[in-house]
Amino acid sequence: MVGIESYSAYVPAPRLDLAEASTVMGARAKGRRPVASFDEDTTTMAVDAARPALRGSSAVGTLWFATSRPAYLEKSNATTVAVASGLPDSVGAYDVGGALRSGIGALRAGLDSGSALVVLSDIRYGLPGSSDETAGSDGAAAFVVGDDPIAELVSEASVTSEFLERWREPGAVRTRTWEERFGTEEYVPLMQRVAQEALDRAGLDAARVDHVVISVPHARSGAVVKKGFAPEQLAAAASAGVGFAGAADVGLRLSAVLDAAGPEQTVLVVTAADGADAVVFRTTPRHARRERDGVADSLAGGYGVSYGDFLNWRGLLPREPARRPDVRPPVPPASRRSAGWKFAFVAGECTSCGYRNLPPRRVCLRCSATDGFRSVSMVDVPGRVATFTDDWLSESVQLPAKVVAVDFEGGGRFEFEMADAVGRAFEIGDRVRATFRLAGVGGNGVRNYVWKVRPFDKEDD
Repeated sequence: MVGIESYSAYVPAPRLDLAEASTVMGARAKGRRPVASFDEDTTTMAVDAARPALRGSSAVGTLWFATSRPAYLEKSNATTVAVASGLPDSVGAYDVGGALRSGIGALRAGLDSGSALVVLSDIRYGLPGSSDETAGSDGAAAFVVGDDPIAELVSEASVTSEFLERWREPGAVRTRTWEERFGTEEYVPLMQRVAQEALDRAGLDAARVDHVVISVPHARSGAVVKKGFAPEQLAAAASAGVGFAGAADVGLRLSAVLDAAGPEQTVLVVTAADGADAVVFRTTPRHARRERDGVADSLAGGYGVSYGDFLNWRGLLPREPARRPDVRPPVPPASRRSAGWKFAFVAGECTSCGYRNLPPRRVCLRCSATDGFRSVSMVDVPGRVATFTDDWLSESVQLPAKVVAVDFEGGGRFEFEMADAVGRAFEIGDRVRATFRLAGVGGNGVRNYVWKVRPFDKEDD
């Protein structure tokens, strides 16, 4: 049987106070929503979701990466996710991007292949004061598909329909939508149809389903469809966030349901965008309810970010940068030669003295031995702050940048920018862990991906 062997969800740490945004822009909203930090994009969040999902899972044959806001066009983003996630080069990595429906499409493609890593990641924002800003959410989810699942695939159904209810031109900030009544008239019948078809194929009655996931960009349509189910069937998925997370929405909500589900329970997933899809899963005896560190726990944490910082991070309120020469973008041949260090965060451990050289080099810094090294992944190695400082001349969007020297357990030291550091105080000896982030974007559009460190939170234990 084929299904989901393991999964993981990533919710970025910054939280925007919607009441503050409403005060500035005159919109009506309350609560907090997760927002990607200034050094995150859909690719970096995908890596943060993928690596935990891969721990302890079997080998995968392909990687499917879905987002409605790809960092690059023409160049693959899935290959970056694959290398930074530690997958071997024998794994085919493919992008499924540009449309909201790509999320469920990637998941179904992975299930059809029988052995895959499926990663869904998205960033939702629009013009200041828009519903996409106040009702959106950022995040990522990853699923390892295999033949020893914790949630087996039972049935699927799909319908494709061409109608223009929501659209955005390439490169545009704003998503345009038609009136709500039109969306409701089109979406609701499609969602009800595929849900019933999937249930019929599974031999289930709607009232007997344990958990239901409804993912749709049109809030009114979702509300109508939810009326066909009991509140307790919808409760787990409701904990997945405060807003619609684009192509990642179905993944985040499904992750929240799997967090709450027990063995031998059924899950109905219904999504709508340019048609509708429905999938029925049944959890297996291998599945164990997640008591902590799930989606709900991630949403309960985080740190506040001001509306001004949020707009600056999104490029909607540019600030005066540091007075320094323009940063040179990465040079492709050099990036290619150092891909193991730059994208996979691999150190060179000296076979003569055991010292970890960060970055890898030909001559050991400790014993001067030459060309005797083995590659060691540092991604999951905890470290501690050895010293730190504020850098007001950094290329970072958020100044001052927090720069720390880190000593890793088992050896190795390197200097990093601290991520998720806004408003936080640090001390020597604080625990940190590596995270894949964006250092900046060059004038030629090249994105400089690097490894940084972030505070070691309780879920990292």
